[in-house]
Amino acid sequence: DIEKPILSGILNFIIIVTIFYRMKVMIFAAGLGTRLKPLTDNKPKALVELNGKPVLEHLILRLKKQGFNDLVINVHHFADKIESFLKKNNNFNANIEISDERKQLLETGGGLLKAKRFLESSEIFIIHNSDIFCDIDLNSLIKQHLKNNALATLAVQKRDSSRKLLFDEKNYLCQWKNIKTNKIKEARIPVGSLTERSFSGIHIINSNIFKFIIEKGKFSIIDLYLRLSKDHKISAFETKHNYWFDLGKPENILEAEKSLII
Repeated sequence: DIEKPILSGILNFIIIVTIFYRMKVMIFAAGLGTRLKPLTDNKPKALVELNGKPVLEHLILRLKKQGFNDLVINVHHFADKIESFLKKNNNFNANIEISDERKQLLETGGGLLKAKRFLESSEIFIIHNSDIFCDIDLNSLIKQHLKNNALATLAVQKRDSSRKLLFDEKNYLCQWKNIKTNKIKEARIPVGSLTERSFSGIHIINSNIFKFIIEKGKFSIIDLYLRLSKDHKISAFETKHNYWFDLGKPENILEAEKSLII
């Protein structure tokens, strides 16, 4: 009787390790970087520098440090410069595949669907915005996602933001809200009270999500989550971190450089 839970624990550990080492991370790097102008007039936002080093380099090295070596990067704005940068640095000794959106920028949901052929072989995968600089423990995110058996788990936090995601007492995504305009998008009827959280730009997804995507072309991944939440568990992971910066604005880059020794 004692051996059964021990064996079960060992099997669960093996499953988690197997999933982890096959896991891919997709980096969203295709955006125009409009908020970063004039820094993005001649380069993509992923190559804007933070303390003399492109933010994409910071992110790749941080992912590798946490054990992730299989990456997918989507490109559009100055795509050639990202490819040249990666080639010059020998892909930082990582396995990197490029999801090419040169012909059309597809937004976050469309970008996910475009990268399907790279991601569907990974049972679960992480998506990380290229302009998010933080020390969130991705392994804790993975553990909660597997424990909750969710279709997608979104890293969220308490912070000021004009857009909020609202989760119920069962940790289901129920609403999206624009604080400035008071516009609300409903996803499902909540169980109990709602808790507002701000999205951190990092999420983990089961690859079977591709079975449920009916959208085409350009579309938002948040809108996709809101639609799918009616029938599937889209849950929240409240992050614990020492620092988190959205580097989408020049002043935020300056703030990060002043706050951190990199």
